[in-house]
Amino acid sequence: MASPNVQTVLVTGATSGIGAEVARQMVARGHRVYGTSRNPDTVADPIPGVTYVRLDNADYASADSCAAEVGDVDILINNAGESQAGALEDTPMSAVEDLFTVNVFGPIALTKAVLPGMRTRRRGTVVMVGSMLSSFPVAFRSNYAATKSALKAYALATRREVAPYGIRMISVEPGTIATGIGDRRSIHIADGSPYAAEYQTLAAATRRNEDEGIDAATMASVIVDAALADHPKPFYAKGNRAEIVFLLRRLLPRQVILDFTARKHGLPRVSI
Repeated sequence: MASPNVQTVLVTGATSGIGAEVARQMVARGHRVYGTSRNPDTVADPIPGVTYVRLDNADYASADSCAAEVGDVDILINNAGESQAGALEDTPMSAVEDLFTVNVFGPIALTKAVLPGMRTRRRGTVVMVGSMLSSFPVAFRSNYAATKSALKAYALATRREVAPYGIRMISVEPGTIATGIGDRRSIHIADGSPYAAEYQTLAAATRRNEDEGIDAATMASVIVDAALADHPKPFYAKGNRAEIVFLLRRLLPRQVILDFTARKHGLPRVSI
């Protein structure tokens, strides 16, 4: 059940996709909502009731500034991030480091900035929005999957660490979402790469899967319900028949699941 009290909610990446829908739904439920943007003064389609504040995940100092501007945060939704694909061999280390900065270190910096206030008030909720690619990794998405796995590990490990102070840590894994994120994904395939043909196969399948994915509002409702729950579970997943595939993941050998995930993305099984 949702708390009847008005809470202050900070949603990162609130200008589009899942973040925008989470912000919209939190406003609809009567909460005080702040949404982050790298350029809050130029938000193209502001959501009524949302106050936009500056945050750049790649700028750790902006996390402290954002937290100071918002004040006491009851619920933090770490949603902002970037997508990346390509062959590991073809991806420069600078790109790997940049992705971890935006998808992992930035959210951790913001979490660290709000935790002292939550601990002092002895209440608070932090939601890490990951990806089902963490639980079901696929070729050519290694770096992205690794960043989302890191967020999940932070949430699950820190859950007990902060629980004595009334703080709840939650990990949420969306499946394939129809948000158009594929149009903003950075790609790393070198000219003449031996991986090019298989990457193109995966990219085409990924596009089809994303076009058929669940909508952002449906995923956002899972995040909102989890964040407002009296006793939230440590982990939630939605999309890609999550209830079935996570059951199969527990029952079947790991290689079978990896082969199934590859086929879902257009790649044939390879025996090694």
